[in-house]
Amino acid sequence: MDLMQLTAVELGKKIASGEVSVVEATQAALDRIEKLEPDYNCFVTVDKEGSFAQAETIQKKIDNGELTGPLAGVPVAIKDNMCLEGMLTTCSSKILSNFKPTYTADAVIQLQKAGAVIIGKTNMDEFAMGSTTETSYYGVTKNPWDISRVPGGSSGGSAAAVAAEEVPYALGSDTGGSIRQPAAFCGVTGIKPTYGRVSRYGLIAYGSSLDQIGPLAKDVTDCATILEIISKHDKKDSTSVDREDTDFTSALVDDVKGMKIGIPRDYFGEGIDPDVKEQVLAAAKVLEAKGAIVEEFDLSLVEYAIPAYYIIASAEASSNLERFDGVKYGYRTDSFTDLHNMYKKTRSEGFGAEVKRRIMLGSFVLSSGYYDAYYLKALRTKALIKQAFDRAFETYDVILGPVAPTTALKLGESLSDPLKMYLGDIYTVSVNLAGLPGISLPCGFDKNGMPVGMQLVGNAFDEKTIIRAAYAFERTMSYKRPTTLRERGL
Repeated sequence: MDLMQLTAVELGKKIASGEVSVVEATQAALDRIEKLEPDYNCFVTVDKEGSFAQAETIQKKIDNGELTGPLAGVPVAIKDNMCLEGMLTTCSSKILSNFKPTYTADAVIQLQKAGAVIIGKTNMDEFAMGSTTETSYYGVTKNPWDISRVPGGSSGGSAAAVAAEEVPYALGSDTGGSIRQPAAFCGVTGIKPTYGRVSRYGLIAYGSSLDQIGPLAKDVTDCATILEIISKHDKKDSTSVDREDTDFTSALVDDVKGMKIGIPRDYFGEGIDPDVKEQVLAAAKVLEAKGAIVEEFDLSLVEYAIPAYYIIASAEASSNLERFDGVKYGYRTDSFTDLHNMYKKTRSEGFGAEVKRRIMLGSFVLSSGYYDAYYLKALRTKALIKQAFDRAFETYDVILGPVAPTTALKLGESLSDPLKMYLGDIYTVSVNLAGLPGISLPCGFDKNGMPVGMQLVGNAFDEKTIIRAAYAFERTMSYKRPTTLRERGL
């Protein structure tokens, strides 16, 4: 039996019953990583020695009855923008290529408390700026379904690692779709929780008002289980919300009778691939057949989401990335004449092209002559987008749509045209602007056999409703990952 074919919850059950040891599960993950990494490049860091040390400690705690949770002993990968004490944490950037934090992100601490074995850190777009995982200092991650295509981004390493069955699950972060879009491209499931649901402490910031940590896994059950573990109030994060309704696994019910689902007409107009449109609308029919009430409606303001998002995110990025100057930590240029020259050369050499592009855009929109014209206008638009969603949720329980206008693009296709990459986020960024929860799950394939993802969006802190709808869809479809990877002997 190949342990990496199991879901995280299935593997957890086998470990809990004693059928499989934590060391065996860890070994299975590391063997698969060693075999596949030359093809896929999902990881920046693999901590082989540390993984076995964790496995032995966790096994003792399981044997002693100290760890009884559903994911105790199950290996996990962490996106490389979440701090882990003593482990290289680079944000896939040269400027942090030697950075080892002295503390651990709260979401990672919650996994450690639950008995997770942290295998390593996954590749990503540099500082989470990108939608393809091609802007990484550590090279391109490839889509396990077709290595000539991108895995999506910025959590592409985490999504590809789960799709390639290198690990049963992984953590990602989502600023404008960075969990949901790679999940869709790689045929896995991912949840972007409500803003404030999961602590951002220890997550190296891109856009502080938009970033949120969430799980990527093989199915809805895994995602709900992981989210239950990492959703804890954290006093160290001023945006963390203290809530009791974190029993997400209670929403794993195959019942959508009477649930009102809205489909925005705006999402199915110009620019969407016909295969994506067909599969997502077919998914809506499946839910309708199960008793959900499905209607089309006008969401409005969709065309303003992209410009508002990139202005706000870039403004926040230009401020957040100011700290990387070669003084306290990270990379410092070898030769410089004075302090100002050291700043300039360090940042010029340390940041990649996409990060520089967004820092410059952010600095521009925050500058005195343009602050009112761009940044304030974007903030007003953000408020209007939230109001549009509020109106929609007065009528509907869930909003259903595509995750991205296309399936996974060919490598290099959007790097040559950054605007095309930005427009690919059209269905995901508004969810972050409004601070809402969204889940991406597979709903079919295009004519090339690439996965198509659908997105279910819920009202603030109503993750349970989207989990219930996603679970009911998944049960009906009996969606199983085709064995293409296995047939290729990978």
